Order: sequence, then C-alpha cells, then structure tokens
Amino acid sequence: MENRYFMYVLKCGDNSLYGGYTTDLKHRLEQHQSGRGAKYTKNHLPVEMIYHEEFDNKHDALSAEYHFKHQSRKKKIDYLKSHGVDVHREHLL
Repeated sequence: MENRYFMYVLKCGDNSLYGGYTTDLKHRLEQHQSGRGAKYTKNHLPVEMIYHEEFDNKHDALSAEYHFKHQSRKKKIDYLKSHGVDVHREHLL
C-alpha cells in the first residue's frame, strides 16, 4: 500500500486556524475532536477540517505544514482563499 501524506487545516471553535500533518485524515480529525490531537486544539474545541492537500512525500507535507504555521493569520487566510476555501463560511470536508 502506498503511503499518503497530507497537510491539513482546522478551523477551531474560537475561529483560529491550526495546521497539521498526517497520513490518515479521518483518524487525525477524530483525535483532534476528542481532545487527543494536540495541546492547542484540545483547548480550542470544537474543530472542523476546512482544507487538506496531499503530497507525494513526507518531507513536502511537513514543509507545507511548517510554512503554513509560521504565517500571519492574514497570510493563512489568503493562502486558503487561493485554494478555494472561505474561512468565514461553514465547511464540510
């Protein structure tokens, strides 16, 4: 079975944005929603996955996560908008 690598973005209950990396989107979202995903999201529930992007290798997915996390909120929103995501709307991914 071929590995899949994802960078994903969660919209948290306080409307903050969280970027992460995983090989299993469904399982990782379940972890975050149950409070076992990350310290940050545990304190900002509920969470909703509003974006994900697949990469060919782990390095590229982790690099995308790193670059997303180290941007201002405005740049994060601009990035998401450029990928067709309106962070001010309700999403079902």
